[in-house]
Amino acid sequence: MDDTQKPKITKTAILAQTRMFKVEQMDLEFSNGVTAQYERLVGSSRGAVLIVPMLDDQTVLLIREYAAGLHRYELGLPKGKIEGDERIIDAANREIQEEVGYAANHLEHISSITLAPGYLSHTTHIVIATGLYESSAEGDEPEEIEVVPWSLNDLDQLLLRDDFSEARSIAALYMVKDRLKTG
Repeated sequence: MDDTQKPKITKTAILAQTRMFKVEQMDLEFSNGVTAQYERLVGSSRGAVLIVPMLDDQTVLLIREYAAGLHRYELGLPKGKIEGDERIIDAANREIQEEVGYAANHLEHISSITLAPGYLSHTTHIVIATGLYESSAEGDEPEEIEVVPWSLNDLDQLLLRDDFSEARSIAALYMVKDRLKTG
């Protein structure tokens, strides 16, 4: 089905709101006349960036930080919300300076992905960062983030770790690995 057949939103209501999300109820009418109610989490309209900072052709810089959803420390890629009217590339460069202590001479937006689009209104923009040089900026993290260099040649070993489970990071690393292989 194409987008011309999207259901008509007849009513919306905010059921709950936090500093990060709104829970929104949507009353819908489908093209066949059937009505239904859906609920969704509404995040930032600008989305977020997830950066793959490449120290060299094979070494990615991961971070280890606290993940409240799992109540444990997780390895993953640096990421963060796009602020105000910030461009995707500018947000990515800011985030790696805050979280990894590097800036990049070259940043490229390679894809945009969603996570649980059935109920979550959020887009993550994947950016590869190369030509890294030391440059740090103050971030909003409550503790210092550990930076962990990892070889893309050992991606299979990374996937076996209990503390590396975030689907966005996994997808981004495979996209970058394929991109680097094909040039």
